[in-house]
Amino acid sequence: MTYSYPAAVSRSRSHARSTLLALLAGLTSVACAPADGDPPEGEAAASERGLPAAGADVTAFVDVHVIPMDSERILESQTVLVEGERIAEIGPADAVEAPAGATVIEGRGRYLIPGLGEMHAHVPAGGDAAEEVLFLYLSQGVTTARGMLGQPEHLELRERLARGEVMGPRLYTSGPSINGNSIPSADSAIRAVRHQAQAGYDFLKIHPGPTREVYDALVETAQEVGIPWAGHVPADVGLHRALEARQASVDHLDQYMEAIVAEGTDVTSSLFFGVNLAGYVEDSRIEEIAARTAEAGVWNVPTQSLIENVLLPDDPAEMAARPEMRYMSPETVARWAEQKTGFLENELYSAELAQRFVEVRRQLIKALSDAGAPMLLGSDAPQIFQVPGFSMLHELRLMVASGLTPYEALRAGTYNVALYFDAVDEFGTVEEGKVADLVLLNANPFDDVANVARRGGVMVRGRWLSADAIEERLEAIAASHGN
Repeated sequence: MTYSYPAAVSRSRSHARSTLLALLAGLTSVACAPADGDPPEGEAAASERGLPAAGADVTAFVDVHVIPMDSERILESQTVLVEGERIAEIGPADAVEAPAGATVIEGRGRYLIPGLGEMHAHVPAGGDAAEEVLFLYLSQGVTTARGMLGQPEHLELRERLARGEVMGPRLYTSGPSINGNSIPSADSAIRAVRHQAQAGYDFLKIHPGPTREVYDALVETAQEVGIPWAGHVPADVGLHRALEARQASVDHLDQYMEAIVAEGTDVTSSLFFGVNLAGYVEDSRIEEIAARTAEAGVWNVPTQSLIENVLLPDDPAEMAARPEMRYMSPETVARWAEQKTGFLENELYSAELAQRFVEVRRQLIKALSDAGAPMLLGSDAPQIFQVPGFSMLHELRLMVASGLTPYEALRAGTYNVALYFDAVDEFGTVEEGKVADLVLLNANPFDDVANVARRGGVMVRGRWLSADAIEERLEAIAASHGN
């Protein structure tokens, strides 16, 4: 079936296109800014908020069902002992006793999984605003975050998180944006790569704009100095070159739509990851590109929840009324609703085409998974109706809606995260010796991935936050925004 945009009505098609492009471009500026403007005055540092000290004594999860995520299995009725930052012992509840003085957490009927990784996160530069966003991630079980728009302040923040001075996920951070403006030439690309590698950033964040010549110079230099590059795929580069170069990750399925349309389709007019190309897709090409991705070993971070938030014809007012919006400022939520309304009212918008685009992307996610192409969980928060932490639960749900099993979706956010960072000896599974990044659930996530939202608490690097403690801090965040 062929889909197309409706004909222009009162305004010209070129004007409507430029308006839509401006609306879509605004997404980047929202993600780059601090989530909620100025932080609340007088808010104390994390160490003064009554949060647990790092590595305090022994914590025992007693009689809990362990989902280690090393394979699709459940170890029933286990006791898990955590000493300091690491898991010291796991064994049957009738064989492992909690030592005297241990903090005991009742696990009967509950499930213990590894902490989640938000692999397309945005974090403010520092201060209370950063701590708030980091806690929102943590409150929903995110214990690792890959910051996709780094700033110099993030280098110090990364170390403070590692030392336990700030309560939040471990942070991997990119450097400042690599785009057509920041690296207009091959020479500037070489300088930028060397500078960011020397500064100590974990990877380079690619945005649209660099030419093929500039991208090739970036790739050669990044390989030379040993720093990965990840993010968007510039239009002049194309997906096949990004796969050939083994870009560390392709985010948003960028340039995949352009790679699966029929021969001769004009891809130069692509809008918002190819939404206007959805009517020209050849389904046979989906499996081909999935196999090519698997062969290249390139990771994907689909951010499907962002795409569906932006493009599906859901009522902006109803989206603004979602419970988690109370943790964002009213100004931020109003701006998101205004953006969403702008998308829906643009004369180039077609609900039918948007639905087709979403369906094709879900096919791609399933095909990539079936082909063995490595995949990661990420939602691009804070972003249009993407509240940090909470958006990961939507992303899990949409991964399953795309055809993945709950185990496969959770694997993308646990073991795969550690594998991506070459840190499988440190985190990503519930095993003895691993860092104690854990989420206690009140129901089995393999039965329904939505059960990840039914948390009994979160542990990050051995520090336990009960559901009550999390709720108390969330209420304080809501109150700071007048909600």
